[in-house]
Amino acid sequence: MNCLLVKANLKFNNISIPGSKSESNRLLILKSLYNNISIINISDCDDTRFLNSALIESKNYVDIGHAGTAMRFLTALFSINTSSTIKLSGSLRMKQRPIKILVDALRDIGANIDYLENDGYPPLIIKPSIIKGGKIYIDSSVSSQYISSLLLIAPKINGGLKINLTGKETSIPYIKMTINLLEQIGVEIVSKKNYIRVKELKSARPKEIIVESDWSSASYFYSIVAMASIGYKLSLNSFKKDSIQGDSHVKTIYESFGVKTTFLNNHIELEKVSNIQQPISLDLSSNPDLAQTICVTCLGLKVSCKLTGIHTLKIKETDRIEALQNELSKFGLVVDTTADSIRFNYVTTLSSCIKIRTYDDHRMAMAFACLGVKTNIEILNSEVVSKSYPSFWSDLYKIGITSK
Repeated sequence: MNCLLVKANLKFNNISIPGSKSESNRLLILKSLYNNISIINISDCDDTRFLNSALIESKNYVDIGHAGTAMRFLTALFSINTSSTIKLSGSLRMKQRPIKILVDALRDIGANIDYLENDGYPPLIIKPSIIKGGKIYIDSSVSSQYISSLLLIAPKINGGLKINLTGKETSIPYIKMTINLLEQIGVEIVSKKNYIRVKELKSARPKEIIVESDWSSASYFYSIVAMASIGYKLSLNSFKKDSIQGDSHVKTIYESFGVKTTFLNNHIELEKVSNIQQPISLDLSSNPDLAQTICVTCLGLKVSCKLTGIHTLKIKETDRIEALQNELSKFGLVVDTTADSIRFNYVTTLSSCIKIRTYDDHRMAMAFACLGVKTNIEILNSEVVSKSYPSFWSDLYKIGITSK
Protein backbone atom coordinates (compact mmCIF):
# COMPACT_ATOMS: atom_id res chain seq x y z
CA MET A 1 0.00 0.00 0.00
CA ASN A 2 1.75 3.18 -1.16
CA CYS A 3 -0.81 5.83 -0.25
CA LEU A 4 -4.03 6.29 1.66
CA LEU A 5 -6.79 8.83 1.19
CA VAL A 6 -8.03 9.41 4.73
CA LYS A 7 -11.43 10.75 5.79
CA ALA A 8 -13.42 10.47 9.01
CA ASN A 9 -16.87 9.75 10.40
CA LEU A 10 -15.92 9.34 14.04
CA LYS A 11 -17.52 6.79 16.35
CA PHE A 12 -16.73 5.60 19.87
CA ASN A 13 -14.52 2.56 20.25
CA ASN A 14 -12.07 0.83 22.56
CA ILE A 15 -8.54 0.61 21.16
CA SER A 16 -5.74 -1.66 22.39
CA ILE A 17 -2.47 0.05 21.53
CA PRO A 18 0.61 -2.24 21.33
CA GLY A 19 3.29 -2.34 24.01
CA SER A 20 5.80 0.49 24.25
CA LYS A 21 8.66 0.26 21.76
CA SER A 22 10.95 2.15 24.14
CA GLU A 23 10.31 -0.16 27.07
CA SER A 24 10.47 -3.29 24.89
CA ASN A 25 13.80 -2.44 23.30
CA ARG A 26 15.45 -1.68 26.65
CA LEU A 27 14.11 -4.87 28.16
CA LEU A 28 15.36 -6.96 25.24
CA ILE A 29 18.90 -5.70 25.87
CA LEU A 30 18.59 -6.49 29.57
CA LYS A 31 17.16 -9.94 28.82
CA SER A 32 20.18 -10.68 26.59
CA LEU A 33 22.45 -9.84 29.55
CA TYR A 34 20.33 -11.47 32.29
CA ASN A 35 18.38 -14.47 30.99
CA ASN A 36 16.02 -14.76 33.98
CA ILE A 37 14.02 -11.73 32.85
CA SER A 38 10.71 -12.37 31.08
CA ILE A 39 8.79 -9.75 29.07
CA ILE A 40 5.00 -9.58 28.68
CA ASN A 41 3.17 -7.48 26.03
CA ILE A 42 6.32 -6.79 24.01
CA SER A 43 5.97 -4.39 21.07
CA ASP A 44 5.24 -5.93 17.67
CA CYS A 45 6.77 -3.05 15.67
CA ASP A 46 9.55 -3.28 13.07
CA ASP A 47 12.17 -1.68 15.33
CA THR A 48 11.64 -4.23 18.09
CA ARG A 49 11.56 -7.15 15.65
CA PHE A 50 14.85 -6.00 14.08
CA LEU A 51 16.45 -5.73 17.49
CA ASN A 52 15.14 -9.09 18.69
CA SER A 53 16.35 -10.83 15.52
CA ALA A 54 19.81 -9.33 15.93
CA LEU A 55 19.97 -10.63 19.50
CA ILE A 56 18.88 -14.21 18.80
CA GLU A 57 20.43 -14.94 15.39
CA SER A 58 24.11 -14.46 16.34
CA LYS A 59 25.21 -13.28 12.90
CA ASN A 60 28.48 -11.52 12.06
CA TYR A 61 26.60 -9.05 9.84
CA VAL A 62 23.62 -7.19 11.30
CA ASP A 63 21.46 -4.79 9.27
CA ILE A 64 18.92 -2.97 11.45
CA GLY A 65 17.31 -0.93 8.66
CA HIS A 66 15.83 2.33 9.97
CA ALA A 67 15.89 1.26 13.64
CA GLY A 68 17.91 4.00 15.33
CA THR A 69 17.40 2.71 18.87
CA ALA A 70 18.65 -0.72 17.80
CA MET A 71 21.77 0.85 16.23
CA ARG A 72 22.70 2.68 19.45
CA PHE A 73 21.81 -0.15 21.84
CA LEU A 74 23.54 -2.87 19.80
CA THR A 75 26.69 -0.78 19.38
CA ALA A 76 27.04 -0.74 23.16
CA LEU A 77 25.94 -4.34 23.68
CA PHE A 78 28.25 -5.85 21.06
CA SER A 79 31.15 -3.86 22.52
CA ILE A 80 30.95 -5.83 25.76
CA ASN A 81 29.32 -9.05 24.63
CA THR A 82 30.82 -10.40 21.40
CA SER A 83 33.38 -13.13 20.85
CA SER A 84 33.72 -12.44 17.12
CA THR A 85 33.91 -9.46 14.79
CA ILE A 86 30.51 -7.97 13.93
CA LYS A 87 29.57 -5.55 11.17
CA LEU A 88 26.64 -3.35 12.23
CA SER A 89 24.89 -1.48 9.43
CA GLY A 90 21.51 -0.02 8.45
CA SER A 91 19.58 1.92 5.84
CA LEU A 92 20.89 4.87 3.84
CA ARG A 93 19.30 7.25 6.36
CA MET A 94 20.93 5.32 9.23
CA LYS A 95 24.32 5.96 7.62
CA GLN A 96 23.55 9.69 7.93
CA ARG A 97 22.67 9.57 11.64
CA PRO A 98 25.64 10.40 13.92
CA ILE A 99 27.01 7.91 16.43
CA LYS A 100 30.45 9.36 17.19
CA ILE A 101 29.56 10.53 20.72
CA LEU A 102 28.59 7.00 21.74
CA VAL A 103 31.52 5.35 19.96
CA ASP A 104 34.02 7.73 21.60
CA ALA A 105 32.58 6.97 25.05
CA LEU A 106 32.77 3.21 24.41
CA ARG A 107 36.33 3.50 23.14
CA ASP A 108 37.25 5.30 26.37
CA ILE A 109 36.38 2.14 28.32
CA GLY A 110 38.20 -0.19 25.94
CA ALA A 111 35.79 -0.94 23.09
CA ASN A 112 37.32 -1.84 19.71
CA ILE A 113 35.11 -0.06 17.16
CA ASP A 114 35.98 1.24 13.68
CA TYR A 115 34.00 3.09 11.01
CA LEU A 116 33.61 1.34 7.67
CA GLU A 117 32.63 4.36 5.58
CA ASN A 118 32.35 7.88 7.02
CA ASP A 119 33.96 8.87 10.31
CA GLY A 120 31.34 9.29 13.02
CA TYR A 121 28.58 7.37 11.21
CA PRO A 122 27.48 3.76 10.66
CA PRO A 123 28.28 1.18 9.42
CA LEU A 124 30.58 -0.02 12.19
CA ILE A 125 33.00 -2.87 12.76
CA ILE A 126 32.94 -4.04 16.38
CA LYS A 127 35.65 -6.45 17.55
CA PRO A 128 36.04 -8.41 20.80
CA SER A 129 37.66 -6.34 23.53
CA ILE A 130 38.20 -6.09 27.27
CA ILE A 131 35.95 -3.41 28.74
CA LYS A 132 37.08 -1.70 31.92
CA GLY A 133 34.82 0.08 34.35
CA GLY A 134 35.43 3.50 35.80
CA LYS A 135 34.49 7.00 34.70
CA ILE A 136 33.52 8.38 31.30
CA TYR A 137 32.28 11.73 29.98
CA ILE A 138 29.55 12.09 27.39
CA ASP A 139 27.78 15.03 25.75
CA SER A 140 24.18 14.71 26.95
CA SER A 141 22.75 17.42 24.69
CA VAL A 142 22.49 15.43 21.44
CA SER A 143 20.61 12.19 22.15
CA SER A 144 19.42 10.47 25.32
CA GLN A 145 19.82 7.13 23.51
CA TYR A 146 23.60 7.41 23.82
CA ILE A 147 23.26 7.59 27.59
CA SER A 148 20.65 4.83 27.78
CA SER A 149 22.92 2.60 25.68
CA LEU A 150 25.70 2.99 28.24
CA LEU A 151 23.36 2.59 31.20
CA LEU A 152 22.02 -0.72 29.89
CA ILE A 153 25.46 -2.35 29.66
CA ALA A 154 26.95 -0.68 32.76
CA PRO A 155 25.86 -3.38 35.29
CA LYS A 156 27.76 -6.01 33.28
CA ILE A 157 31.01 -4.02 33.28
CA ASN A 158 33.59 -5.05 35.88
CA GLY A 159 33.39 -2.44 38.63
CA GLY A 160 30.35 -0.71 37.11
CA LEU A 161 30.40 2.69 35.47
CA LYS A 162 30.13 6.37 36.34
CA ILE A 163 28.73 8.42 33.46
CA ASN A 164 29.50 12.13 33.69
CA LEU A 165 27.04 14.23 31.70
CA THR A 166 28.22 17.36 29.89
CA GLY A 167 25.94 19.81 28.11
CA LYS A 168 22.21 20.38 28.53
CA GLU A 169 20.37 17.09 28.98
CA THR A 170 17.68 16.27 26.42
CA SER A 171 14.78 13.78 26.50
CA ILE A 172 15.39 13.24 30.22
CA PRO A 173 12.28 11.01 30.68
CA TYR A 174 13.88 8.35 28.45
CA ILE A 175 16.94 8.24 30.69
CA LYS A 176 14.68 7.95 33.73
CA MET A 177 12.84 5.08 32.02
CA THR A 178 16.12 3.22 31.52
CA ILE A 179 17.10 3.77 35.16
CA ASN A 180 13.70 2.56 36.35
CA LEU A 181 13.94 -0.69 34.38
CA LEU A 182 17.47 -1.31 35.65
CA GLU A 183 16.33 -0.80 39.22
CA GLN A 184 13.45 -3.24 38.68
CA ILE A 185 15.96 -6.05 38.08
CA GLY A 186 18.07 -5.12 41.11
CA VAL A 187 20.71 -2.72 39.76
CA GLU A 188 21.93 -0.10 42.26
CA ILE A 189 22.08 3.38 40.71
CA VAL A 190 22.92 6.83 42.02
CA SER A 191 21.58 9.55 39.74
CA LYS A 192 22.56 13.20 40.21
CA LYS A 193 22.26 16.24 37.99
CA ASN A 194 25.67 15.85 36.34
CA TYR A 195 26.41 12.15 36.66
CA ILE A 196 24.92 8.66 36.95
CA ARG A 197 26.75 5.91 38.82
CA VAL A 198 25.78 2.30 38.06
CA LYS A 199 27.04 -0.55 40.22
CA GLU A 200 28.01 -3.91 38.77
CA LEU A 201 25.33 -6.63 38.95
CA LYS A 202 26.57 -10.14 38.24
CA SER A 203 23.12 -11.76 38.25
CA ALA A 204 19.62 -10.27 38.26
CA ARG A 205 16.76 -11.52 40.37
CA PRO A 206 14.07 -13.36 38.38
CA LYS A 207 11.62 -10.78 37.12
CA GLU A 208 8.53 -10.73 34.93
CA ILE A 209 7.93 -7.26 33.51
CA ILE A 210 4.70 -6.25 31.78
CA VAL A 211 5.24 -3.61 29.09
CA GLU A 212 2.73 -0.78 29.25
CA SER A 213 1.02 0.31 26.03
CA ASP A 214 2.85 3.01 24.10
CA TRP A 215 2.06 6.61 25.08
CA SER A 216 3.76 7.98 21.95
CA SER A 217 1.26 5.99 19.87
CA ALA A 218 -1.57 7.19 22.13
CA SER A 219 -0.69 10.77 21.16
CA TYR A 220 -2.36 10.32 17.76
CA PHE A 221 -5.67 9.52 19.43
CA TYR A 222 -5.29 12.58 21.64
CA SER A 223 -4.92 14.57 18.42
CA ILE A 224 -8.04 12.96 16.95
CA VAL A 225 -10.12 13.67 20.07
CA ALA A 226 -8.82 17.27 20.17
CA MET A 227 -10.07 17.82 16.60
CA ALA A 228 -13.42 16.09 17.25
CA SER A 229 -16.66 17.71 18.43
CA ILE A 230 -17.23 18.44 22.11
CA GLY A 231 -18.51 15.31 23.85
CA TYR A 232 -16.62 12.80 21.70
CA LYS A 233 -15.04 9.99 23.76
CA LEU A 234 -12.47 7.29 23.06
CA SER A 235 -11.07 4.51 25.25
CA LEU A 236 -7.45 3.25 25.13
CA ASN A 237 -6.40 0.05 26.89
CA SER A 238 -3.44 -0.85 29.13
CA PHE A 239 -2.20 2.50 30.42
CA LYS A 240 -0.91 3.35 33.90
CA LYS A 241 -1.36 6.49 35.95
CA ASP A 242 2.23 6.11 37.23
CA SER A 243 3.76 5.43 33.81
CA ILE A 244 7.55 5.42 33.37
CA GLN A 245 7.16 6.65 29.77
CA GLY A 246 8.02 10.30 29.25
CA ASP A 247 5.41 10.78 26.54
CA SER A 248 2.69 10.09 29.11
CA HIS A 249 3.00 13.89 29.52
CA VAL A 250 0.76 14.06 26.43
CA LYS A 251 -2.25 13.87 28.75
CA THR A 252 -1.20 17.17 30.35
CA ILE A 253 -0.28 18.85 27.07
CA TYR A 254 -3.63 18.02 25.51
CA GLU A 255 -5.58 19.57 28.36
CA SER A 256 -4.77 22.82 26.53
CA PHE A 257 -6.58 21.37 23.50
CA GLY A 258 -9.67 20.59 25.58
CA VAL A 259 -9.02 16.86 26.03
CA LYS A 260 -9.76 15.32 29.43
CA THR A 261 -8.06 12.05 30.48
CA THR A 262 -9.78 9.74 32.98
CA PHE A 263 -8.03 6.62 34.34
CA LEU A 264 -10.42 3.67 34.74
CA ASN A 265 -8.87 0.43 36.00
CA ASN A 266 -6.41 -0.57 33.27
CA HIS A 267 -7.47 1.89 30.59
CA ILE A 268 -7.94 5.59 29.92
CA GLU A 269 -10.91 7.45 28.53
CA LEU A 270 -10.29 10.54 26.42
CA GLU A 271 -13.07 13.11 26.08
CA LYS A 272 -13.28 16.40 24.20
CA VAL A 273 -14.67 18.76 26.85
CA SER A 274 -13.89 22.24 25.47
CA ASN A 275 -12.57 24.13 22.47
CA ILE A 276 -9.07 25.57 22.44
CA GLN A 277 -8.99 29.29 23.20
CA GLN A 278 -5.39 30.40 22.68
CA PRO A 279 -2.19 29.79 20.69
CA ILE A 280 0.05 26.89 21.68
CA SER A 281 3.58 27.55 22.96
CA LEU A 282 5.56 24.60 24.35
CA ASP A 283 9.10 23.58 25.25
CA LEU A 284 9.37 19.96 24.09
CA SER A 285 12.90 19.27 25.36
CA SER A 286 11.56 16.29 27.29
CA ASN A 287 9.05 15.13 24.64
CA PRO A 288 10.37 15.93 21.14
CA ASP A 289 8.59 12.95 19.55
CA LEU A 290 5.26 14.70 20.16
CA ALA A 291 6.16 17.67 17.96
CA GLN A 292 4.66 16.40 14.71
CA THR A 293 1.41 15.41 16.38
CA ILE A 294 1.05 18.79 18.11
CA CYS A 295 1.81 20.73 14.91
CA VAL A 296 -0.87 18.84 12.98
CA THR A 297 -3.38 19.31 15.81
CA CYS A 298 -2.76 23.06 15.73
CA LEU A 299 -3.18 23.06 11.95
CA GLY A 300 -6.49 21.19 12.20
CA LEU A 301 -7.82 23.47 14.93
CA LYS A 302 -6.61 26.61 13.14
CA VAL A 303 -4.48 27.89 16.03
CA SER A 304 -0.98 29.34 16.04
CA CYS A 305 1.86 27.16 17.25
CA LYS A 306 5.36 27.65 18.64
CA LEU A 307 7.48 24.67 19.69
CA THR A 308 11.03 24.85 21.07
CA GLY A 309 13.46 22.27 22.46
CA ILE A 310 13.21 20.07 19.35
CA HIS A 311 16.83 20.03 18.12
CA THR A 312 17.01 16.21 18.33
CA LEU A 313 14.41 15.98 15.53
CA LYS A 314 17.06 16.81 12.96
CA ILE A 315 18.79 13.41 13.46
CA LYS A 316 15.71 11.19 13.55
CA GLU A 317 14.35 9.00 10.71
CA THR A 318 14.38 12.19 8.68
CA ASP A 319 15.10 15.82 9.50
CA ARG A 320 11.69 16.21 11.10
CA ILE A 321 11.91 19.98 11.39
CA GLU A 322 12.51 20.35 7.66
CA ALA A 323 9.88 17.70 6.84
CA LEU A 324 7.28 19.49 8.96
CA GLN A 325 8.08 22.80 7.32
CA ASN A 326 7.66 21.26 3.87
CA GLU A 327 4.34 19.53 4.54
CA LEU A 328 2.70 22.20 6.70
CA SER A 329 3.50 24.77 4.02
CA LYS A 330 1.26 22.87 1.60
CA PHE A 331 -1.72 24.13 3.61
CA GLY A 332 -0.76 27.76 3.12
CA LEU A 333 1.07 28.16 6.42
CA VAL A 334 4.16 30.36 6.65
CA VAL A 335 6.42 28.14 8.76
CA ASP A 336 9.49 29.58 10.46
CA THR A 337 12.12 27.17 11.78
CA THR A 338 15.49 27.14 13.50
CA ALA A 339 17.66 24.20 14.49
CA ASP A 340 15.66 24.03 17.72
CA SER A 341 12.19 25.42 16.96
CA ILE A 342 9.20 25.66 14.67
CA ARG A 343 6.44 28.25 14.61
CA PHE A 344 3.49 29.21 12.43
CA ASN A 345 0.29 31.23 12.55
CA TYR A 346 -3.13 29.72 11.93
CA VAL A 347 -4.91 29.30 8.60
CA THR A 348 -8.55 30.35 8.17
CA THR A 349 -9.38 27.70 5.56
CA LEU A 350 -8.12 24.11 5.66
CA SER A 351 -7.18 22.72 2.24
CA SER A 352 -8.46 19.32 1.12
CA CYS A 353 -6.83 16.31 -0.58
CA ILE A 354 -3.26 17.48 0.09
CA LYS A 355 -0.66 14.78 -0.62
CA ILE A 356 1.63 14.29 2.39
CA ARG A 357 5.14 12.94 1.94
CA THR A 358 6.29 10.79 4.85
CA TYR A 359 10.07 10.76 4.24
CA ASP A 360 10.32 7.13 5.47
CA ASP A 361 9.21 8.47 8.86
CA HIS A 362 6.41 6.65 10.70
CA ARG A 363 5.53 9.70 12.81
CA MET A 364 4.99 11.91 9.76
CA ALA A 365 2.44 9.40 8.43
CA MET A 366 0.56 8.94 11.70
CA ALA A 367 0.54 12.60 12.74
CA PHE A 368 -0.88 13.84 9.44
CA ALA A 369 -3.40 10.97 9.19
CA CYS A 370 -5.16 12.47 12.22
CA LEU A 371 -6.01 15.47 10.07
CA GLY A 372 -8.59 13.21 8.39
CA VAL A 373 -10.92 14.29 11.19
CA LYS A 374 -11.05 17.75 9.59
CA THR A 375 -10.38 17.24 5.88
CA ASN A 376 -9.57 14.55 3.32
CA ILE A 377 -5.84 13.87 3.32
CA GLU A 378 -3.61 11.63 1.18
CA ILE A 379 -0.71 9.86 2.93
CA LEU A 380 2.09 8.67 0.66
CA ASN A 381 4.17 5.60 1.60
CA SER A 382 1.60 4.86 4.29
CA GLU A 383 3.03 1.43 5.21
CA VAL A 384 5.93 3.16 7.00
CA VAL A 385 3.81 3.12 10.20
CA SER A 386 4.95 -0.48 10.79
CA LYS A 387 8.18 0.92 12.21
CA SER A 388 6.42 1.61 15.52
CA TYR A 389 2.68 0.83 15.18
CA PRO A 390 1.79 -1.89 12.62
CA SER A 391 -1.94 -1.90 13.47
CA PHE A 392 -2.33 1.88 13.20
CA TRP A 393 -4.51 1.93 10.07
CA SER A 394 -6.80 -0.85 11.30
CA ASP A 395 -7.20 0.92 14.65
CA LEU A 396 -8.15 4.15 12.88
CA TYR A 397 -10.75 2.19 10.93
CA LYS A 398 -12.30 1.02 14.23
CA ILE A 399 -13.07 4.61 15.22
CA GLY A 400 -14.43 5.62 11.83
CA ILE A 401 -11.39 7.02 10.02
CA THR A 402 -11.48 5.22 6.69
CA SER A 403 -9.21 5.06 3.67
CA LYS A 404 -9.20 3.84 0.12
